[in-house]
Amino acid sequence: MAILAKENTAGASSPPRRLGLAGRGEARAGFLFALPWMVGLTIFTIIPLLLTFYIAQTKFQIVGAPKYVGLANYAAMWIDPAMWTSARNTMFFAVVSVPIKLVIALGLALLLNRVTALSGFYRTVFYLPFLMPAVAGSIVFMLLLTPDAGPVNIALKALGFSPPDWLLDPKAALWTIILLSLWPLGVETLVFLGGLQNIPKDVSEAADLDSPRGWHKLVWITIPLISPMILFNLVIGIIYSFQVFTQALVVGGTTGKPAEATLMYMVVLYRAAFRYFNVGYAAAMATVLFVGVLLLTLLIFRTARSWVHYEGDSR
Repeated sequence: MAILAKENTAGASSPPRRLGLAGRGEARAGFLFALPWMVGLTIFTIIPLLLTFYIAQTKFQIVGAPKYVGLANYAAMWIDPAMWTSARNTMFFAVVSVPIKLVIALGLALLLNRVTALSGFYRTVFYLPFLMPAVAGSIVFMLLLTPDAGPVNIALKALGFSPPDWLLDPKAALWTIILLSLWPLGVETLVFLGGLQNIPKDVSEAADLDSPRGWHKLVWITIPLISPMILFNLVIGIIYSFQVFTQALVVGGTTGKPAEATLMYMVVLYRAAFRYFNVGYAAAMATVLFVGVLLLTLLIFRTARSWVHYEGDSR
């Protein structure tokens, strides 16, 4: 017993072993492999982010040196009606489009999960719209929604409906942009499909035996098991929805036609920087957007503790 006690005491007090030659070589190799990524992150993300924070406190019009003005750009944002209009439109776009995207993408993933023949073909078909440039997709949708000659309005009139003027009616224009955003759902669908295919077969079979009703299984078994994928798609969807730009610019231009109904936050930011050359004001808008999306993302992760379930979680 005394010998064991001495051995335990010696083992407890001995300093941690240093890495051998092989361990140090692996550490250096890992650092070298990560070095290009760290350099790219520093040059293309961290440094531009810090410069944006600085330029937001200056009056900078591209030509000439920046002039420090403190919080003047943020004060100008507070009284800018275009900024408030764009923020309201962007909030509405995000609140409406993101949940609809999640529901449609989950429904498509459930359908694809049941398909056995030509499953790879269908996955490719659903992913292809994501590869189309946003400008080309927006132009195609504008042609489809043309009031008189558009196929969508012709079909609705044939069915007895009175279609709105999608592009010129202020009440319908913002919904048109939401429809444009719902078209490329390939990424969200494939993420959900990957989660569905990773559900253990024994859990699915046990759920079928316990409760054969599909809706009960979907709500109490399937959705909790793919909740990490729901969290991923939710966060990514919110981040991108607050940065909607191309569709709004193609449909409504820099003025948000009609009647600023399609004026989005990123369009006002773009207009301030590249039309009025007020780069300091645009940087202030970018800073506010960054902080707002960051806080919203942190809030989502905070609340996710109560509804996201990971494999092996003992909660």
